[in-house]
Amino acid sequence: MKKLLYLPLIALLYTLLSCSTAHAHGDEKHEKTASTAAEVLPPDSTHTQPTVTAAAQPAQGQDAENVRAALDDFPNRHPLFVHFPIVLLLVAAAVQLANTIFLKKELDWITTSLTIVSFVMAYYVAEIAHPHTSGLTERAKQVLEQHDFYAEWTIYLSGIAAGGQLLNQFLFKGKRWSIIAVTLLLAGAAYFVSMAGHYGAQLVHIEGVGPQGNYLEAEHGH
Repeated sequence: MKKLLYLPLIALLYTLLSCSTAHAHGDEKHEKTASTAAEVLPPDSTHTQPTVTAAAQPAQGQDAENVRAALDDFPNRHPLFVHFPIVLLLVAAAVQLANTIFLKKELDWITTSLTIVSFVMAYYVAEIAHPHTSGLTERAKQVLEQHDFYAEWTIYLSGIAAGGQLLNQFLFKGKRWSIIAVTLLLAGAAYFVSMAGHYGAQLVHIEGVGPQGNYLEAEHGH
């Protein structure tokens, strides 16, 4: 009789033990499946998890809400201003080309303003704010030489174009031939600044010169 009383208790313990075993087996199967999936996953770059780099961290003196870097956070002022002469020279050349057709004083004034500002900015970024480098690879040195060559000629041609445009506007009074002469000078300056920008982009995005101050010397060392 007592054995019959123990039967429900034994059945209950057996049921609980069976459920616990089944649950443990399910977890093991899940882990095995996940492990197998990880093993067969091809090592494709599209499946890699993003990593947090130093660039993703707030700069010194900043917080997560204020992501705009201060001027002193940049290793050099060159990247902040280098696009101004590129854009302004291209626009000045386009405006002057249009003025060879329309012969408008208003376009002359626009060209004069753009050309003078372009020359000043080109001189600043190439001579004053030009970054000093160290430890470059041989290929990066060759690219930098080309970049500097076209940057120097940008200064020369933009300066000559600025002087020529002043003569064109105030001495020759916007004669068509003088406008065409300045147009040719600005076209040359636009070409050289475009090539300087090309080699500059190659230095940054292919040779790795500049990002996070790589290969750049500190400003206070000059």
